Amino acid sequence: MEKILLIIEKSGNELFGRVNYEDNLLIDSARTLSSLERKFKKLLHEFHDVERKQISFEHSYDITALFDKFGYLNITSIAKKAEINPALLRQYASGVKHPSPKQAKKLEDTIHQIGKELSDVAVYSE
Repeated sequence: MEKILLIIEKSGNELFGRVNYEDNLLIDSARTLSSLERKFKKLLHEFHDVERKQISFEHSYDITALFDKFGYLNITSIAKKAEINPALLRQYASGVKHPSPKQAKKLEDTIHQIGKELSDVAVYSE
């Protein structure tokens, strides 16, 4: 199975994606992530003769798409944990501003740290 990087951005109600495969930049859009993946599998098959069943995607989200996809993430709490101004992170999430690579990495590291913390949680019941 071939794992291909799919970069996902959001604008309005539409998801925009791009894949760079063998120096060929493919771009498409869809309303849902599953539709976007189907379109890219079709494009990769048509342009590069890659079997659709042999493709899986690694997702990389822009900040707007990230907070849309994972709506349960609290922007203010994550901003504080990442030591980023919450108002600035809300601007990133709404697409008004865009984070620098350093800020994006800081957010990614914070979200990964939260995931690790949550994976260690045990819920007690009687």
